[in-house]
Amino acid sequence: MINLCKKVLGKARKKTSTLPSFEQPKILSRDQHPVSRKHISHNALKVLYRLNKGGYDAYLVGGGVRDILLGLEPKDFDIATNATPEQIKALFRNCRLIGRRFRLAHIVFGREIIEVATFRGHHDNNEENSCQKISKQSEDGMLLRDNIYGSIEEDAERRDFTINALYYSAKDFKVYDFANGVADVYAKQIRLIGDPETRYREDPVRMLRAIRFATKLDMEIHADSKAPIKSLAPLMANIPPARMFEEFLKLFMSGKAAENFQLLRDYSLFQYFFPAVDQQLNQQSHAYLADFICLAMKNTDHRVNTEQRVTPAFLFAAMLWYPMQEQIQRLNSETQLTPQDAFFGALSEIMSEQQRSIAIPKRFQAVMKDIWILQEKLVRRDGKRAFKALEHPKFRAGYDFLLLRAEIEGVKNSHSEQAIALQELAKWWGDFQACNADTQQVMIKSIVPSKNGPRRSTRKRRKPRVQNSSSDA
Repeated sequence: MINLCKKVLGKARKKTSTLPSFEQPKILSRDQHPVSRKHISHNALKVLYRLNKGGYDAYLVGGGVRDILLGLEPKDFDIATNATPEQIKALFRNCRLIGRRFRLAHIVFGREIIEVATFRGHHDNNEENSCQKISKQSEDGMLLRDNIYGSIEEDAERRDFTINALYYSAKDFKVYDFANGVADVYAKQIRLIGDPETRYREDPVRMLRAIRFATKLDMEIHADSKAPIKSLAPLMANIPPARMFEEFLKLFMSGKAAENFQLLRDYSLFQYFFPAVDQQLNQQSHAYLADFICLAMKNTDHRVNTEQRVTPAFLFAAMLWYPMQEQIQRLNSETQLTPQDAFFGALSEIMSEQQRSIAIPKRFQAVMKDIWILQEKLVRRDGKRAFKALEHPKFRAGYDFLLLRAEIEGVKNSHSEQAIALQELAKWWGDFQACNADTQQVMIKSIVPSKNGPRRSTRKRRKPRVQNSSSDA
């Protein structure tokens, strides 16, 4: 194992980085911390042991150690090692290498994936290494490629937050704290390692991570780390839409959506997820939109925290519902389109614009469309339409969305005809699902046929021609 106290980074070395120099880590012996092998995944221990047996140093690192210190059950077990990705792959047949920005090894155990990363080094480190060093930054300072490997001390310096610069060794059962992270864990504060502005420029997503950790762990962002976020928020425009989708899932599908939504707005970051929604949120005429979104998020949080099924499509549908309605109204005022053509025209424009910010997969776009279409179908209940709507695969999502609309409209416009109609419609569908078949038929017969239904053709059918044959003569 690398002698952790041997290397002193105060030696003469030209550096342009503002990362601190960690001279000696705080080492917590087995009786000074609660981290134990019983808290660690059996598969993660397998990886640690095999790397050690292969002659490499390996540590459980970051969130796994942090969560155990907080008394939480870790969801992921990440490992850091001095083995290169190719050396890791040679040890594990169930390994696949991923990533361009920084090469990672994924060790696959059925549904569980243990992520193994090689110790990262500095961009200006001129020491010779046996591995290939590739690094590239954008004009804004964002790291585009970062395949530079180094020592454990350098790896700790390169980590984003102090609470993530914690390493647990399965060899000696000690925790190595390189950035006073244990103290920050117990003080419940999120603090960046190094100069905050430089670290945010290297990877603007760190601003999102700071918010996510603050809400997830019930912590506060340190004053120095929160200060530059608003001014650097425009850097988020450089993040690819595919990565923004991943960040959306982490922020809004983990049980803390409502809190994250508020903080993202406070730090001017929400607009880089949903520009059209952010624009409406700042308009007086859409004062109820924030309440609508918050209610959708609280419902999603409740389902996540009670281990019920959730889909990102529902939140996407809630986010873009009012921009979609505004777009439909605009098309109706400017053109003579049928309701169906106006709907699909607005859908195309809204999704095309949204895809520039978040790359929403087509499978979720399809569910969003079904939820929105069901809002109209649920209004038309005469004849066989109610039963057809009830049999729709996404009926429950569409009905839940109707309840959401009815609740917000009922609070904001309690005396308006539209709000009353929505509330009555929601109640009708609630009763319809609960009653028996005979009662359902009675309920349907009491419905006045929808005026918006498809028009029957008024053209008279042409009588079929009677062909004369010789036998008829």
